[in-house]
Amino acid sequence: MYNTAFRIVKNTAEAEDVMQESFITAFSKLQTLKDGATFGSWLKRIVVNNSISQFHKMKRFVNIADEDFKEEVEEDSFSISSEDYTHLKANRVLKCMEDLNANYHQILNLHFIEGFDYEEICEILNISYANCRTMISRAKESLRKKLILTE
Repeated sequence: MYNTAFRIVKNTAEAEDVMQESFITAFSKLQTLKDGATFGSWLKRIVVNNSISQFHKMKRFVNIADEDFKEEVEEDSFSISSEDYTHLKANRVLKCMEDLNANYHQILNLHFIEGFDYEEICEILNISYANCRTMISRAKESLRKKLILTE
């Protein structure tokens, strides 16, 4: 649940606050949990909703980033396994996702990383099904372009 919150708010302290608020909300409204629903999925929905709310609150403030530190590696000094290569590719995709528009990052995160389907995303973000499909399509295209530029 912490990872879910962190991927949305992109800040450890804020993710911890979201987690605390989500657990307080969950335990105070435990009686509203339906018999057919599992606690884990119900809690995840609370965490996602609280994370999105917190993310929108944080967008009002401008963050000043620290200096970017890049690790320099000599290309001929190492060999890379296929598992490491897959990990590097995944990290590259995640890094490019961070550079996307906030709405695109959020919708791709919900769809690909959190595993929500279109209907669930529509409900979470309070958007129409057509708008959801369009946003995901545009976000994927924007991500593709960023990945091509970083090659």
